[in-house]
Amino acid sequence: MKRSEINALIRDAKAFFESMNFKLPPWAFWKPEVWKGMGDTEIVANQLGWDLTDYGAGKFEERGLILFTIRNGNLQAGHPKPYAEKIMIVRENQICPMHFHWSKMEDIINRGGGNLVIELHGSDEEENFSGKPLTVMVDGIARIVEPGGTVVLAPGESITLEKGMYHRFSGEPGKGKVLVGEVSSVNDDNTDNRFHQPMPRFPEIEEDEAPVHLLCTDYPKYI
Repeated sequence: MKRSEINALIRDAKAFFESMNFKLPPWAFWKPEVWKGMGDTEIVANQLGWDLTDYGAGKFEERGLILFTIRNGNLQAGHPKPYAEKIMIVRENQICPMHFHWSKMEDIINRGGGNLVIELHGSDEEENFSGKPLTVMVDGIARIVEPGGTVVLAPGESITLEKGMYHRFSGEPGKGKVLVGEVSSVNDDNTDNRFHQPMPRFPEIEEDEAPVHLLCTDYPKYI
């Protein structure tokens, strides 16, 4: 992805968060030069902050995600915080590809905007689709979902995704962008994503202009 595209998407995300009255922490708006000397913070160590990916496809509008990690522990460092929280923006027909997590259990919450469509599959011991129905908790109520079936979350609704549960989500057409929250156990995007079809989690960036704000993957370069 070009840095100019990333910058434009971050500006758009800030405007959407503001329109939804969702407030980011002050450091979300820091310029790159402010980060110098901040390498020993929890923000940097646990990859908090702006995160954006096209999953290596180069077609962000079709397959991509922009998110902001607000809080997180650290599996590698044995950090005592056992939980994480993210806020995401999912566009109409924009797919977050099919994947599961080996370690993370998460609640996905529609915080407002349009409807979020989640497609589900169980996994077997070989990490293939299991072909069996799943029992999932939707706002604390058990629901049976057939393999490849969907759950549509309207604003205010949530679903619990357990370890090993394949999921793919997108915004329902005609309903607008979705403000999506995630509350989970510790998040580690470097080691804990099992994509059904292998793909990179983070994008390669063409630096055609300076960053307006750093991505969490930019910290080693700029700090």
